[in-house]
Amino acid sequence: MSTHEVFNQAPPLTGFTTADDPALLEALRRDGGGWGEEAVRALGARAGSAEVQEWARQAEAYPPVLRTHDRYGHRVDEVDFHPAWHHLMTAAVESGQHAAPWIQARPGAHLVRAAKFYVWAQAEPGHGCPVSMTNAAVPALRAEPELAAAYEPLLASPVYDPGLRPPLAKRGLIAGMSMTEKQGGSDVRANTTTAVPAGEGTYVLTGHKWFTSAPMSDVFLVLARTEEGPTCFLMPRVLPDGTRNAMRLMRLKDKLGNRSNASAEVEYERAVAWRVGEPGRGVRTIVEMVNMTRLDCVIGSAAGMRAGLRQALHHTAHRRAFGAELIDQPLMRNVLADLAVESEAATVLALRLAAALDRSEAGDAAEGALRRLALAAGKYWVCKRGSAHAAEALECLGGNGYVEESGLPRLYREAPLLSIWEGSGNVAALDVLRALRREPAALDAYEAEVALAAGADARLDAAADGLRELLGSLGDGERDQLAARRLAERLTLVLQGALLVRHAPPAVADAFCASRLGGDWGQAFGTLPAGTDFGAVLERARAKDA
Repeated sequence: MSTHEVFNQAPPLTGFTTADDPALLEALRRDGGGWGEEAVRALGARAGSAEVQEWARQAEAYPPVLRTHDRYGHRVDEVDFHPAWHHLMTAAVESGQHAAPWIQARPGAHLVRAAKFYVWAQAEPGHGCPVSMTNAAVPALRAEPELAAAYEPLLASPVYDPGLRPPLAKRGLIAGMSMTEKQGGSDVRANTTTAVPAGEGTYVLTGHKWFTSAPMSDVFLVLARTEEGPTCFLMPRVLPDGTRNAMRLMRLKDKLGNRSNASAEVEYERAVAWRVGEPGRGVRTIVEMVNMTRLDCVIGSAAGMRAGLRQALHHTAHRRAFGAELIDQPLMRNVLADLAVESEAATVLALRLAAALDRSEAGDAAEGALRRLALAAGKYWVCKRGSAHAAEALECLGGNGYVEESGLPRLYREAPLLSIWEGSGNVAALDVLRALRREPAALDAYEAEVALAAGADARLDAAADGLRELLGSLGDGERDQLAARRLAERLTLVLQGALLVRHAPPAVADAFCASRLGGDWGQAFGTLPAGTDFGAVLERARAKDA
């Protein structure tokens, strides 16, 4: 036998569609997004193509490079990207994953956009950062109607128009945000960047930002301190007269993951900006942008789980060990089914939150209240589960999954970002407490949603009762904080269980309720109870077009 004969290896996983996902398509049809299914399917097919998979590989293999000066010594503050990055960005913007829903005024627009973001992020997640922030910038910018009228059509434009030019002279814009400073981190009220009025409605900003996401964006929402307190500003990279704003890119961060995307340390040297919203109310102004990007963290985590599950299913269906395909080995079936259940629970919650956004934008106060609480809890739990899910999916491929060529290390490195971005675990968990204390309607809306599944599963009913006891024990500030993570976890698990009981096949809902709610589960994936219908769970999860 030739030592170079290749056998018992999985074939390349290309030519599939990321939209081949029953939980995704069912949610679209159920919650008013059926009109976008054809476009979602087309985008999913493109995401799974060999061409786009190669773009994804190149975008990370050749990360962005900072050029602070030109050959003559002039500051240029440019970030150079591989062409693959621009291909990915073009496709994302043309498909409306950025701010398109804000000008569509169509029921289900945010849900359809979320579905597109979900299927496309499975190809390459890094460029999702500027896409997400562009979507999130619009509701914050609306705090200043005159600025919104000028910039919103360009933020929602289906044209990706890179390059340094005055924003209002471009065909489409990308937005970033710049809030975090080295002394404060998530405590944005510790901001030391200053803003001083400069006449004609402008301010000049001076300070140092520790993390500025997507520094190659056209405009940024920035927090800076005025006499009244932290205030939100819109800052362009290029001023209306064509000169470059005094926004100095000091260095790009050398990150664990998200390598295709640039994150920078930035200094402002009397950079020109326009105020957005009331002076001293900047945190309140920008909080809606934070909530929008938090939703994309949940969607992105669900997308990463689905991508990892797909790889694990593909590999185990083609790899033989101990006399059978891995996917037919009982213990591996348990692991795969457990990953599939986690993936579907994340997907159904992410899309339910997107549907709540649609309805709240249409004036449904109860849906807005539900989103307020469920998004904070879901951001905590789903994003935290993403890292564990990626690690287990990688392990399904053994040593093959540990090498870069498999793509699993990219998923593994990306997963923690989504838990950290827009408030790490403690911030999200404490935000759950804040929502419960300040917005009683949020808990009412949550309980009404869970009650829709009452009586369908005894384990779900018992978990809902236990959650009520936990909620009833709240009262003391320090004790509440100590329980905040457990509370966020239970809120999410009960809501996921209710959604699966109502909308998923019995095998998936039963496995979830038995393990996550009923306690018949270990502390690692692959510990579902013996009575699980593994065949039905795996049949639903397996791609049909791969």
